Amino acid sequence: MTIPTSILDALARADISWRPLLIEGLEAMMKATPDYLPQLAQDQYLPTGQRLFAAFALPLDKVRYILVGEGPYPREASATGVCFMDGAVGSLWSVEEGGGLSKPVNKATSLRNFMKMLLVADGQLQLDNTAGEAMAAVSAKARSGAGSHILTLADMQQKLTDQGFLLLNASLVFRSHVAPAKDAKAWLPFFETVMQGLAAQATTTPTMILWGKIAELLSKLPVMKDFPQIAAEHPYNLSFIGNTQMHALFKPMRLLNGN
Repeated sequence: MTIPTSILDALARADISWRPLLIEGLEAMMKATPDYLPQLAQDQYLPTGQRLFAAFALPLDKVRYILVGEGPYPREASATGVCFMDGAVGSLWSVEEGGGLSKPVNKATSLRNFMKMLLVADGQLQLDNTAGEAMAAVSAKARSGAGSHILTLADMQQKLTDQGFLLLNASLVFRSHVAPAKDAKAWLPFFETVMQGLAAQATTTPTMILWGKIAELLSKLPVMKDFPQIAAEHPYNLSFIGNTQMHALFKPMRLLNGN
């Protein structure tokens, strides 16, 4: 069996430097589970709009970190093909008087907790006081026009890209009728192959950042011994806000700084 045309067409969203490796990864999937990709091509899945490989838009030689989440958001407007970047979120900050984070950010629990983790790491919030008046004060400063904070999720994505983040999901697809762990397992040969190629070609080996139990599946792949790794609970857990490893990693990057 051959790789379905619709799957190959989605490679157009990936930077050209990745495409040979991505094809090798898809071929490894076909060898491991010959029916998976043909069935997927006939099924409904997220992300839509041929964004299956959108995460690979960053050129291979620019990658310094690989952040791995669990899977696409289970909402069409939110699933962008890029880990953690919710397409339904525009502004990060509430426009309401006394508001904190915007309603779409608060709806995206993982993104909300990630924002709060960054603010705690930067000393803008205290761990025991990340809502209410404290958050409203940060929001007011952000919206003041002083340029002290980024304003949109697109700004955040650009900041992460500038730091060399490849924002992947353990499973590149979400299907409402398939357990996420099952889809993630089917993509393991893809990741094994692509990461082997990356390890062989990268001048500086990227650091893997694994969020959540499904992402931790990747840590069992033999190729992962070649990568530095940092694992954390998934950001939908409140404990993520206080994760000191995440504070140490992200604080120097100043991702929320608008200047």
